[in-house]
Amino acid sequence: MNNTTYEKLEFNELKEIAKSYCVSGLGKQLIDKLKPNSNIRVVKNRLNETTEARAILDAEGHVPFLGVSNIENTIRNLEKGIILDASELVSVSDFLRGCRRIKKFMSDKEFYAPVLTSHAGSMTEFQSVEEEINFSIKGNSVDSAASSQLKRIRSNIESTEEKIKDRLNKFLNNSNNKKYIQEFFISKKYDRYTIPIKASYKNQVEGTVVEISSKGSTVFIEPNTVTKLNGELASLKADEAMEEYQILATLSGTLLENIYAIKINMDLISQYDMVFAKAKFSNIIGGVEPKINDHGYIKLVNCKHPLLKGAVPLNFEIGKNYRSLIITGPNAGGKTIVLKTIGLVTLSTMLGFHIIADKETELAIFDNIFVDIGDNQSLENALSTFSSHMKNLSEIMRASNNNTLLLFDEIGSGTEPNEGAALAISILEEFYHMGCITVATTHYGEIKRFSEMHNDFMNSAMRFNNETLEPMYKLMIGKSGDSNALWISKKMNVRENVLQKAKDYMENKEYHLESVSPEKIRKPKIVKEKPQDMYEYKKGDRVKLLEHDDFGIVYKDDIDNFSNVVVFYKGEFIDVNVKRISLEVAAKELYPDGYDLETLFVDHKTRKMNHDIERGSKKLLRKIEKEIRNRGK
Repeated sequence: MNNTTYEKLEFNELKEIAKSYCVSGLGKQLIDKLKPNSNIRVVKNRLNETTEARAILDAEGHVPFLGVSNIENTIRNLEKGIILDASELVSVSDFLRGCRRIKKFMSDKEFYAPVLTSHAGSMTEFQSVEEEINFSIKGNSVDSAASSQLKRIRSNIESTEEKIKDRLNKFLNNSNNKKYIQEFFISKKYDRYTIPIKASYKNQVEGTVVEISSKGSTVFIEPNTVTKLNGELASLKADEAMEEYQILATLSGTLLENIYAIKINMDLISQYDMVFAKAKFSNIIGGVEPKINDHGYIKLVNCKHPLLKGAVPLNFEIGKNYRSLIITGPNAGGKTIVLKTIGLVTLSTMLGFHIIADKETELAIFDNIFVDIGDNQSLENALSTFSSHMKNLSEIMRASNNNTLLLFDEIGSGTEPNEGAALAISILEEFYHMGCITVATTHYGEIKRFSEMHNDFMNSAMRFNNETLEPMYKLMIGKSGDSNALWISKKMNVRENVLQKAKDYMENKEYHLESVSPEKIRKPKIVKEKPQDMYEYKKGDRVKLLEHDDFGIVYKDDIDNFSNVVVFYKGEFIDVNVKRISLEVAAKELYPDGYDLETLFVDHKTRKMNHDIERGSKKLLRKIEKEIRNRGK
């Protein structure tokens, strides 16, 4: 198998659905790592586990996975020598309790789930460890009852805090101190008890400034009367932290001593989570355990694609009387879905999944499953499509053996039909001699004829309703189909003589090559038409030139045979298609009646010269005569 196989057959999408039924990250990780297995004994064991889990679900309705979570990172930290905090210890305790519940749940299921029940026998119970953690830690913090030393320290902490609060309250209630106090409450800053004092009186109160407010108007002072008690409290807090650390270290050490057995429990819980996720998926789809073999025989009875809603059941067989099947039929008739269904149910079976089918269904276990399915073909990339197909087929040929399932969609397509058909037949023949099981779709008649002649090849066709022109998505083995082009054309009222000629050409390849007499050929007349609803441009119209994002003036408004008008733009006359301009302002709105529009198309210098000539300027005439003499020389 390769990534192309997984991608084209939507293998990973199937695994994602199965993962959604896991209750922990442990099971999801196991499904992520799960790969199809080609060992028939491993596959039988996988399928048997799924069947047993399905029987348990059908009987019990649920499995008590409460408290089971992914503690992999926590255990990894423990192995590194890191002391676990209270919340991490609680998660391990919950996990161990979940393992104990699963073991108890599985203990009486031996009658209809012997394999899964035997797994539970390898699971270790740690009830005493659970109780020790739960006794020492409550509410994700170390409880005072965890040790007599911790209880004594916390008692002293409470007593000291009460003394501090009592002295500070006396300070607040003393009328002599009233003018100094900003707010009448006790404030704890950096684990030290303080009084908010007005900044202007900070030197009037004996004590230590612990903090100043952001605006500087208040200082938080620890009065000298509680300084010693605050020091005692800090010392007690340090003792408390040390004692808590010792308790956490002891509990972590207890887990580390049993790390090997705990990791076995993790593996078993992961397996249980994954297997029961498969069983839940089987329950949802109404799945069954198929029969399996290792000699390439596939028989699908009313089998459905597991990811398609409303899929038409597929009946299919290969590997007994023939080892290569050619599927023909119209486009969008379901040929590709047949290939994907065969491939995906085979892969899912090799994972240990149940499939949607009747119990008579039997699937083969293969070393390799390779596909060449082109879902995105187009005329523009036909050459590159063909090249990529040939590259893929070449790689498949090198990796295949006599226990390989091959699924080819439109084999040989994307090139000249005769060459494509010949190449496809040669490739199919080579894979046959290699011992592969091959299912291929095609439109090529030559491949169908080859399949009819070869003893180990079989033709099949997708059913097509000739009345409604709709595909029926059902496979008929032993029959060859076609694209129904002639039938569809007849339904679309194409002339009968045209259809008959097409049929003759298909059968005889003898074409009618006589020429048409010149008298029958009518020469087309060139008719100048203006597009409907198009503005008739007039001389002098100001227009926008879309290609230049600039403006010009229409000079010649007669549209030529190529739908062009002449526009004066930057001192030049250019031909512009009417679709490349848009009207900005009409000439009749720009210029008064009788305006000489010709003046728009000459520059100021030329207009002045013309005006001087008209009024008989002697200076201009002498200048023109001089230019003429110079040109003559």
